[in-house]
Amino acid sequence: MTRGTTIFLKISLILFGIIVISLSLFALPRLARDAVESFPEFSYLQYPVLVGVNGTVVPFVMALVQAYQLLQLIEEKTAFSERAVELLRKIKYNALIIVGVYVIGMVVLMTQSALHPGVALMGLSIIFASLIISVFSTVLQELLKKATEIKTENDLTV
Repeated sequence: MTRGTTIFLKISLILFGIIVISLSLFALPRLARDAVESFPEFSYLQYPVLVGVNGTVVPFVMALVQAYQLLQLIEEKTAFSERAVELLRKIKYNALIIVGVYVIGMVVLMTQSALHPGVALMGLSIIFASLIISVFSTVLQELLKKATEIKTENDLTV
């Protein structure tokens, strides 16, 4: 991967982080207030939903940081290392945490008869995207682990 590509990807990761953090700090509370004004019967869910959604920002940002570190390893030409395998494992678990929080949140909303179809669709989209990231990270982790073993074997042979 060329240096220009990794710089572009690093900038993209930083921008994603800034956008998500900004949305969770500024737009989401305003949307929650608007939802309470429109549907006062669900006002008791305002803060639990805000805590749940904002709670998923932490593993998301952690995954972005680990992806950034993975790009640094690629830049340093040390992508075939145990550190890269560990970073992929952490990305996988962060994605699974997001899946867990959204599944629990959707079950809670469903039991409260507050799961609007639009909210359900958005939640399912986030769940499936996180599952895809988790599966992809697992596959890359296993491939990288095997490649690292082969590299270590070859280094010992020479």
